[in-house]
Order: sequence, then C-alpha cells, then structure tokens
Amino acid sequence: MEIANFWVYFAARPLFWIVVTLVSFMVATWINRKAGGTALLHPVFVAMLMIISVLLLTQTDYSTYFEGAQFIHFMLGPATVALAIPLYDHLARIRRLLLPILVTCVTGSIFAAATTLAVGILMGGDARLLLSLAPKSVTSPIAIGISEQIGGYPSLSAGLALLTGVIGCLTAPAVFRLLRLKSDAAMGFALGLSAHGFGTAYAVQTSAIAGAFAGLAMGLTGVLSSLLIPPLVRLFGL
Repeated sequence: MEIANFWVYFAARPLFWIVVTLVSFMVATWINRKAGGTALLHPVFVAMLMIISVLLLTQTDYSTYFEGAQFIHFMLGPATVALAIPLYDHLARIRRLLLPILVTCVTGSIFAAATTLAVGILMGGDARLLLSLAPKSVTSPIAIGISEQIGGYPSLSAGLALLTGVIGCLTAPAVFRLLRLKSDAAMGFALGLSAHGFGTAYAVQTSAIAGAFAGLAMGLTGVLSSLLIPPLVRLFGL
C-alpha cells in the first residue's frame, strides 16, 4: 500500500516524467555505444520504446506524460535553431551550392509528401490518417505544426516522423554504398532531407561538414514543407 501511494505521488509530479525521459535517453545512449553506434539502436528510438513500456506498465495516458515532460518538448525548437551554428562555419561553401541546394530541397519535399499521399490513397487510408502521414519526412516540431494546420493527428505525425528518421538512418549506408557516394556534404544533405533530426544526429557523427549540411537540409525541408504540403493535400482532394 505504501509503495502504491509512493508511486501515485511521484507519477503526479511534472518533474517525474522529465526524469524518466532523461534517464531513458541516457540508458539508450549507453546501449547504442555498447552496440557500436548502430542506427538500429538509435538512442532516441530506444528511449522512445522504453518510455512507451513505462507508460503501458503503469497505465499512464499520454496526456499525463506530456504534461509532465512538456519542457523537453519546448526545447525541441531552440535545439533545432541551434543547428545554425555549424552552418555558419561553412557559409561560403553553402553559398556556392545555393541553387542545387534549393532545387534538391524543393524536389525532395514535394516527392516525399506526394508519394506518401499516393501510396496511402492506393491502400485505402482515411483522410485524417493521410493528413497525418503527409509531414512524416519533416523534423518532429515542424511536423506537429503542419499536422495541426492541415487537420491531421499531431501525435501520430510526430511518431511517424521519428519512425521515418530511424528507417532513413538504417538504409542510408547501403544507399550510399550503392551510389558510391563519398562526399560528406552530399551524404549529410541527403540524411538531413530524408531522415531529419535522426539523420542530422547520425551525420554529425560522420563529420562536421556532413552535420552542417544535414542541419541545413533539415531546416530548409521543414520550411518548404510547411509551405508546400497544405496546397499539395488540397491537390489530392483531402
């Protein structure tokens, strides 16, 4: 009985869920390091599974968890903006490649959303599910905002964005080998565009240049997607 009262008291404290989130990430980072840094055990993905397990075991609903851990959610925005720092270090190189960067981002943003909607429609997905799927290739904070704007499920969009990032990190090495890609800038840009936050974190581990271009791609894709996805979903009749 005392243990039950102890749990009820601490589960109701906002600080508790922040601690659970941070501890889960620290443990997940340790697991990833022990596994040799494999993308299959990406710290964010493993931490997410751990937190979901805790919520299921304690029968805690998501709204209670989010209320307690929303400060971490708030910090996603500033953390994304902070990626501008490595971009500044490579500003001259980015200026030289401005045209291909913009063309690639526009093409990638449209293709990612359009193919997702097309496959979803062919498989008979309902309208709100498709609207939640559309921003899957955008970093979570922006995906949530786009989903709210077009009428999807923001929480589902955030989860799908995380899953997309994991898949992107897992498949990227094989794709790079297949294409014989050696440029850190190109690899980083591809990771940031297709796997957003996960891809950027993965690229930073490769080199500073890869990390800078991944951050650039993630930011530009987020901005362009927020502008392009709303008219695109209307074009698909959603």
